[in-house]
Amino acid sequence: MPTLDVLYDDGPCLVVNKPSGLLTQAPRGIDSLEIWVRNFWKSREEKAGDDNIYVGIIHRLDRPVSGATLFARHVRAAQRLSAQFQQRTVSKTYWAVVEGCPSDDEGTWTDCLHKRHGMAQAIVVPEDDPRGKHAVLHYRVLQRWDQQTLLEITLETGRTHQIRVQASSRGLPVLGDEQYGATRLFGPETDEPRDRAIALHARELGFRHAMRDEQVQITAPLPSAWEALELAPTLL
Repeated sequence: MPTLDVLYDDGPCLVVNKPSGLLTQAPRGIDSLEIWVRNFWKSREEKAGDDNIYVGIIHRLDRPVSGATLFARHVRAAQRLSAQFQQRTVSKTYWAVVEGCPSDDEGTWTDCLHKRHGMAQAIVVPEDDPRGKHAVLHYRVLQRWDQQTLLEITLETGRTHQIRVQASSRGLPVLGDEQYGATRLFGPETDEPRDRAIALHARELGFRHAMRDEQVQITAPLPSAWEALELAPTLL
């Protein structure tokens, strides 16, 4: 059984560090983080079958994205945690290395995004397009190189591929994200292109505990692939 990188485990709340290349949730017969979490709880609780193992998937990270991912052990906790996401009281901070360099050290990107029908892809559409959904993020430059930049990104909204498409539309595709125009690969080579990593990591996740009036703040360590980027020591 794969080793689950547990970042927080308290009552019905579980935060794990998702590896890139793994689906958060998948149809039967395809490996996913959901299966890893179910097996983790199954082993700890010494249950023989899957019928009694409820896994509440509170949010999802794209397949090539790594980082903090929240799960709930029972329905009541899942409902309370999901409500925080719907009400946008959850804090989500990502680190992304993009090709190119933004002109400003910090700023806000506002767009209208549309998820293309039948495709795992989003595009920017005009404001008056009825298909569009409002998308807002804030960024701050953490480090610059000659041809790429490390951004800290805070999401206001949670649209499909939001960071990836908003960055790409400004000529700043996430490193390794060929789907959205990246020209350079990131991380180890894989036999399947869809298993490859991109330089996008869910770095911090903040939420209220599902059963106690207590704030939880989690920082997810960076995957080993990020070591090749030579980040400034002050960031590690």
